[in-house]
Amino acid sequence: MDRSLATLLRSLQASRNAEDAARLLPSTTGLLSRLSNPLNITLLASQLLANPLLFPRPIDLASCRSIFSVFYTSALRFVEDEKNEKLHYPRSNLSRTEWTKAVIQGADNASPRWRHTLLLGGTLLAFEGQGHEQLPSDLRNKIEGALITATNLALQEHDVRDANYQLCLVFVLNTVFPLLSDHHRAQLQFDLLLPELIDATYFSREGLEHGYWLGTIDGDIQQISKTHFSWNAKSISAVRVQEIKSRPLVSSLGPLARLIAHAVENVRDSRILVAVLARVAEFSRNVALSWRQNKFSEIEVGEEGDFLDDETRKTAFPNLLQLLRNTLFSIVICLRAITGRLITEPALSSDLLAPTLAIQTLHILRDTYFISHRFGQNSSSQYVFVTYTAIDILNQFPAQAESFLAAVKSVEAGTIPAHPLDRLHDLFFLNIAEHFTLVLRPEANEELLVNTAMPYITTHGDRRLNELYEAAHSVLLAVFASPQNGVISAQHVPFYVEALLQSFPASLTPRQFRLAIKSIMQVSAPHSQIFMAMPNLQEVILEMLTSRLPHASEVLIPTSDPALVESNHPQSEKSVILCSMIESLSFLPVSLLEEWLYLTAEALQRVTDTVQKGECQRRFWEVLSSNAMDVERAVVCVAWWTSRGGRELVLSGEDVMEMSGGLVAESKL
Repeated sequence: MDRSLATLLRSLQASRNAEDAARLLPSTTGLLSRLSNPLNITLLASQLLANPLLFPRPIDLASCRSIFSVFYTSALRFVEDEKNEKLHYPRSNLSRTEWTKAVIQGADNASPRWRHTLLLGGTLLAFEGQGHEQLPSDLRNKIEGALITATNLALQEHDVRDANYQLCLVFVLNTVFPLLSDHHRAQLQFDLLLPELIDATYFSREGLEHGYWLGTIDGDIQQISKTHFSWNAKSISAVRVQEIKSRPLVSSLGPLARLIAHAVENVRDSRILVAVLARVAEFSRNVALSWRQNKFSEIEVGEEGDFLDDETRKTAFPNLLQLLRNTLFSIVICLRAITGRLITEPALSSDLLAPTLAIQTLHILRDTYFISHRFGQNSSSQYVFVTYTAIDILNQFPAQAESFLAAVKSVEAGTIPAHPLDRLHDLFFLNIAEHFTLVLRPEANEELLVNTAMPYITTHGDRRLNELYEAAHSVLLAVFASPQNGVISAQHVPFYVEALLQSFPASLTPRQFRLAIKSIMQVSAPHSQIFMAMPNLQEVILEMLTSRLPHASEVLIPTSDPALVESNHPQSEKSVILCSMIESLSFLPVSLLEEWLYLTAEALQRVTDTVQKGECQRRFWEVLSSNAMDVERAVVCVAWWTSRGGRELVLSGEDVMEMSGGLVAESKL
């Protein structure tokens, strides 16, 4: 036996505690790479895995990473020694294949299977993780197969003596998974692995610890003035956030999330996916409750500069936000994989499971909405896929959809909540509820959607409500457009139109106002439920717009809409109202169309600005000449434009009722 090896082994055996044994690991690394006797290499590797002092209980990742690092670094040094011809110390005389085989044989029955993954994973990563294939294919194949076998056996054994040893398996697999071939990946027992991945990531002390640490932050947030708060980067909670962020499993949440997604896609027992989704929902709920317990949840995203001091905004707070963003990313990746299985697998898409899983998914998205809203996850294709797939599935089950919306409706129905987090939940509710108007009962549409949206249809000058304002208008328009809601729509439309006129142009943009008026006129067109309930509603709306025109300003409205800026279409309050009237003509009853063609053309002459007037004239012609009109209305428009003085009235303001030689009204030409 090599003298250095004998000395090292005696020192390991003589160690009295884990700290003494751990101090010997650096010298072990160099010695292992230089040994030339395969038996000595195997002996040392076996002793490293079998020594109980190197694996103090309960198992933690720090000790596991130390052993992993020994084999990883030893292999790297062996490769470096091979390339360096001028060494100042002895090197191994073995070939790479001989040395590697000797190390692998150290994974014997003297140590439990889960420790073997440290040896196999560290060796594989050292030789193949640099982007170069440095091992013969048959040897690499053998290492990968041994790693998968050791992992599967460890998952089956459930060694109660080594609590938390599953953390070691997750760490090793996450590190080397990209190196494994598809053949060996397929041999993993994902039914056993997936629950361990979820627990290690979201619930273990080496992972995100249930998310409870979010609530402890509040104790370290200090009020330094009447309006400013400070969260010291050296406080206990801030240091803990940084420590959590730097943990091996948390710092690699991206690869770990992809490993979880791969496991989800390959699980055979679909019941495991149901349990996994429930666990993710539990974690998300903990995160939401914990976030509400600290003062950061009381500050609007756009107002953090007004309430947080410079140190907090530049140091501690960005660390927290980055950790939250990474957490959300991992959750979305997991949901994306589960949703993919949900829409393709009969066992999951049954009438019993599908709505339950869709509701759980939406609850998870709601609980994490304070994160996704901040970072604009709606631009993420995976986030959008998960959201709309869950909505589409739940739309097939109206009773469950109504139950879900009732469970997440505003906590203060009919009012605007004071807490920013409650308003954020209202925003999520409105954005989601808009997609269920067609399947809900009219009573549910009114009770759940209309009552929640009504307080937000005017912002009262509060810029914090802008998003809620737009969402509320979208929900109400969706409710009014649903055919089964004719009776309740007729009750609320007049009030809504009045609110539109009061909100423009202070709160509503020109595009929003025109879209809202056009939508209302469309849903109240002849033969609709609203028309049956209130046949004069369209005329009333047009008269309200007409009465507003004399008092409307022709001062240009500032706009940030890129389309309007690029097209150079100036818009004022008066021109926007007039364009809304013009765009409403397509939906009027034929009996009223000619009358309002005249009235709208006369109103057009009240625009004194030539550029704006030209825009209105152009829009008038587009409505008349495009496909906006059906055949019957188009006949009326042609006759009015050509032989009843419409052209002259629109272009020059001359009221010529009938031109000489013009076609008579009865002519179909």
